[in-house]
Amino acid sequence: MLRRAQCLLRMHSTGRQSLCAGQRVPAVLHRNYSADETNSNSGNPNAKRAGTGGSKSLPAVRNVFAAAQDKTKDTYLTMVEIFQERDVHRRNHVEFIYAALKHMPDFGVENDLEVYKALINVMPKGKFIPTNLFQAEFMHYPKQQQCIIDLLEQMEDFGVMPDYEMEAMLLNVFGNKGHPLRKYWRMMYWMPKFKNLSPWPLPNPVPDDTLEIAKLAVERMCTVDLRSQINVFDTKELKDAVDETWIVSGMSPEQSKLLREHSRQKALYIEGPFHIWIRNRRINYFTLRADADTEFLAQLDERQLDEDDVSHIEVPFFGRPPPRRHNQLGKLRSVHQQDDGTIFAICATGTSTKDSLLSWIRLLEGAWQSFHWRGPRSVQVHIHSAYQGRRDRGTCLCSSDQQ
Repeated sequence: MLRRAQCLLRMHSTGRQSLCAGQRVPAVLHRNYSADETNSNSGNPNAKRAGTGGSKSLPAVRNVFAAAQDKTKDTYLTMVEIFQERDVHRRNHVEFIYAALKHMPDFGVENDLEVYKALINVMPKGKFIPTNLFQAEFMHYPKQQQCIIDLLEQMEDFGVMPDYEMEAMLLNVFGNKGHPLRKYWRMMYWMPKFKNLSPWPLPNPVPDDTLEIAKLAVERMCTVDLRSQINVFDTKELKDAVDETWIVSGMSPEQSKLLREHSRQKALYIEGPFHIWIRNRRINYFTLRADADTEFLAQLDERQLDEDDVSHIEVPFFGRPPPRRHNQLGKLRSVHQQDDGTIFAICATGTSTKDSLLSWIRLLEGAWQSFHWRGPRSVQVHIHSAYQGRRDRGTCLCSSDQQ
């Protein structure tokens, strides 16, 4: 207490001497952080909702991925290398990986396995390996492990299958008891099964040309009939074609036969556009169809016998013997004759317009003999819109080849 009183007296006497000598006492500068935040966040609409008050805000961290000018794979990998060489301890590596995962689609590298391995290589080696059973089961360093699990989840969402080099990288970072390595093992068990499950293998990546993708789509849909023929037309072959585009058409001899047998009194309909996905690319296609032949389908149901029906068993020793199926003769049902209608052809055009569909019908008239309509009457082809499950009657296209 005595020392404190002496200090106060000394400061008081020093202040009086400075005032008497006419000297100015130096003022203590105080920085108002609340005023600085108000001025800096005046243009930010989220600053008022932050509720920071007068506390000092954290320094802003620049997002290098969002600020990049040239968004290519080389630029992406260069930024990852700069982060690895900038700091030996690699601070904020989890936040960096999350930011890199978020901006992958902007750089077009969301399907590149090399980029994912470069992000895993950002993690420090050996530090996160559990040393006992409790650390292994209770997720040693959970933030870092969950970050790599989210990286593997994104790979799974985009269909990127890991390789054995990634297993070695995860083993060096988290050890053989780490949860990311368990996630990797589950992916390596299921993803090869799903990858080879489809009977229509596709190139990876799919070509960028829309015409080539349309060929793959029409070929896939026409595999229901092995005798189907795929034709590629150009509307420039027609004299008065409105749209200059390509048309990929699929039709089988069985469909041509059904079209020849179709009554001229019944109209044909072009329905669409429907959608088919070729990996991550969507293609619109149209169908040329007619209403179902209800009489033929009813007769077919009457002739068809159920071998497993035991509700009415007839004994051949008493009364009339039961009918046998091999004694019945009749017309078989085609795979193109569905309950909701008969499909005659399918197509995909470059513009998906009504003018291109009219050109498709005219080109089919020259390619298939079944399209040469006989008789003085014209056959009407109505276009229906299939957007959002609706069926709206559109333009009536008339084909009148008279003999």
